[in-house]
Amino acid sequence: MRERPEREAMPTHPMISPHSERAVSRSKQMPPVPPPSGPPAWDGPPPPSYTRPQRTTIERVRELPRRLSIRWRLTIAYGSLFFVAAAVLLISMYVIVGTAINVVWPEPNTDNIDAIAAAIFRAQWYAVKDQTVASARDALLKSSFMALAGVGILAVMLGYFVADRAMRPVSQMTATAKKLSESTLAHQRIDLKGPDDELKELADTFDAMLTRLNLAFDTQRRFVANASHELRTPLTINRTVLEIALSDPEASEDLKALGRTLLEVNARNEKLIEGLLLLARSERELAVRKPLDVQEVAQTAVEQVTPFAEDNSVTITTELVSAPTIGDPVLLERSVSNLLENAVKYNIPENGKVWIRTGMVDGALVVQVANTGQHVPAYEVNTLFEPFRRLHADRVDSAKGSGLGLSIVRAVVQAHGGNVTAVPREGGGLVVTIRLPSR
Repeated sequence: MRERPEREAMPTHPMISPHSERAVSRSKQMPPVPPPSGPPAWDGPPPPSYTRPQRTTIERVRELPRRLSIRWRLTIAYGSLFFVAAAVLLISMYVIVGTAINVVWPEPNTDNIDAIAAAIFRAQWYAVKDQTVASARDALLKSSFMALAGVGILAVMLGYFVADRAMRPVSQMTATAKKLSESTLAHQRIDLKGPDDELKELADTFDAMLTRLNLAFDTQRRFVANASHELRTPLTINRTVLEIALSDPEASEDLKALGRTLLEVNARNEKLIEGLLLLARSERELAVRKPLDVQEVAQTAVEQVTPFAEDNSVTITTELVSAPTIGDPVLLERSVSNLLENAVKYNIPENGKVWIRTGMVDGALVVQVANTGQHVPAYEVNTLFEPFRRLHADRVDSAKGSGLGLSIVRAVVQAHGGNVTAVPREGGGLVVTIRLPSR
């Protein structure tokens, strides 16, 4: 029987508890929330329409260099230089051909003829020479233009090849940086092979920076884990002492009331410590990777949360479709349970609804949890994933939780190579969607 960590009971949705006087006073000032409509869709509402402003031809031409990648810029630069060099060579050959013919063309021999005939002969002789030079140059230009076009095409191909070879280390560094996360910093490095040039030095510097980052993250996680472990012991002792004091039949009612209050505070602190431990564990690389079906994980989470939902008059509607993947079933079950618990806690006080769906969408594994509730501002939704973040809540209103629920969900999902998003639901509440890579 596998061991599951204690479920996070902390709110992360910015909903107001109807059981506190502060929430009641705020609810009197807020306008009534319209009734929610229908089950959620797989994704949130479409983005608002955007009309791109019209641009002039000159502006479009100016934007072309910014749209080209460095590889194509280098290709154009190499090809242009090669083409210009070939054009200069063609012009030089054009001049050299005429000069060479003029140099080697012999002078006419007019010693045995009279002056008039010699002048006519010389004029014809130089006309033939000029015609020969022009014909040679024309023939050179016709053949050279064809060669120049071929050289231009070859220059672009060679330029792209050279640019690709030059940019290959940069592409390797970019691909490695995209794969990096807190869970892969321990073993993922660029490790560029090749000569000791500027790119190799840049890659080695980047690897050294990743090592320092991994050390910093590991130190932070180890501190949180150690601090949480150290704090659990005195909390356990306090709980034991309070339970013994409450079991004393001679204890007064005032003492018992104080003891029960301290037990509630102690329980909340214990849940906070458990949440910090789980958050530190979730941010590490997964120690367990096994084939699983998210449908079964979600069904188990629903069974655990159903009694809590019934106590709060909340209906959970399921649409669970098989979605196989590889990961840690305990952590995934905990993340789904956190979403369901938050959806139940911060629901409409009476006859609230929660929907949970699993399945495959566009080749990705998707888990979606939505709930009815009060309106959540769209610009504040992303901040809900930050630790200890509660919108419209203070220490009194947040007595039900510590704000680690969605932080744990995000850490677990990112450790599995996925992402989690949240959008306000039409009519009130949230729609939280988890996407994980399929098996």
